[in-house]
Amino acid sequence: MSTFKINLHETIFFLSDALNLVAGNQIDHGKRVAFMVAECALALKWDRKRIDDLFLAAILHDCGVSKTAVYERLVNFEGKNAGNHCSRGEKLLKASPPLAYLSDCILHHHVDWVDLKGIDLPDKVKMGANCIYLLDRVDLLALDYLRIDSNILASKEHIRKKIFEKRDTWFHPQLVDTFLEISKPEAFWLALEKGHNSGYARSWIEHDLMSEIDFIDLKSIVMIYSRIVDEKSYFTKQHSEGVGCLSRYLGELMGLSEHICDKLEIAGLLHDLGKLRVPDHILDKPDRLTESELLVMQRHSYDTYDIIKDIKGFEEISVWASQHHERNDGSGYPYRCSKEDLSLEARIIALADVFQSLAQNRPHREKLKPEEILSMLKKQGNKGKLDKDVILMVEKNLAGCWQAAKPVGC
Repeated sequence: MSTFKINLHETIFFLSDALNLVAGNQIDHGKRVAFMVAECALALKWDRKRIDDLFLAAILHDCGVSKTAVYERLVNFEGKNAGNHCSRGEKLLKASPPLAYLSDCILHHHVDWVDLKGIDLPDKVKMGANCIYLLDRVDLLALDYLRIDSNILASKEHIRKKIFEKRDTWFHPQLVDTFLEISKPEAFWLALEKGHNSGYARSWIEHDLMSEIDFIDLKSIVMIYSRIVDEKSYFTKQHSEGVGCLSRYLGELMGLSEHICDKLEIAGLLHDLGKLRVPDHILDKPDRLTESELLVMQRHSYDTYDIIKDIKGFEEISVWASQHHERNDGSGYPYRCSKEDLSLEARIIALADVFQSLAQNRPHREKLKPEEILSMLKKQGNKGKLDKDVILMVEKNLAGCWQAAKPVGC
């Protein structure tokens, strides 16, 4: 396996834009919580490493949320650990060695201080988790009040009062006192408005320089996001992992280099990030989608590109991932590319996506057998949609492709 030169902070920061889509719009909840958490930590004079780690944990704190319905429950001030998202987030981070040290903080970020102080954890973890909890509630309260009055300053004192009422029950007294102090200025609240906290985030990103990371470690981070996507619907569990694995397998069969195959696998893992914007009821609909529902679905591949495109080192990955619904005859989306515009890597991922989808149950059909999948692929090839050379490689290695797509249990 090869290595990648990336800025880890930048990679996670931009990939986490995917979490915004669960709410149906770009609300930047995690990033605003991270901004407020850092302001609180700075006021408490915590050291730089501790603040950096807490900023990262705050960005990722809702990684256990995949479904729109769960997010809507979280918006309620009393919602707390909706959908068991804290333990789901902990499990995702534990599976990634570079981020596993944040898992306890994520697990406990909705535990009331009155209970948290009795749990056997380092004080830094307890305070970090409770700090995220407090500022998470602040941001969701702000969003709630903004539905009534678009001027965030109108809700300032209401929110501060709500937080004070939970002092020494939900939240550590020192954290509440610090929040009340730093939130006195109007500038604190105005900085929460979209885009106004980008300077702080930019400083955090630039603080972490470009460095080498093993493919295995990078893959473990990427899989946090692919699993968030696949958990959005019962019918897509393991889909992204299957597309990534099959894309890599086909790339190896077609003689692509190890580094390109690593990139292919990452692109396959990330190809459906944009589906987090698609409402749950559309993904799980057992009937044919309406024209308006199809239009909602068709933007997901571009949303994938929009999330990945600014990550240095992911330039090719973002293009390949976004082209997984393009077709050789120009009938695909979102770019209407023809074969001449599509790289071999993009054509491989497009076929791997179709193969793996057909190998899984869907709301409107049962999964197909390998021979049935091959027949469908050949029909698509004869119509000039999928690449015939890649289909031929599938035909020669059908058992291996079936295994790589991991259809068992799907």
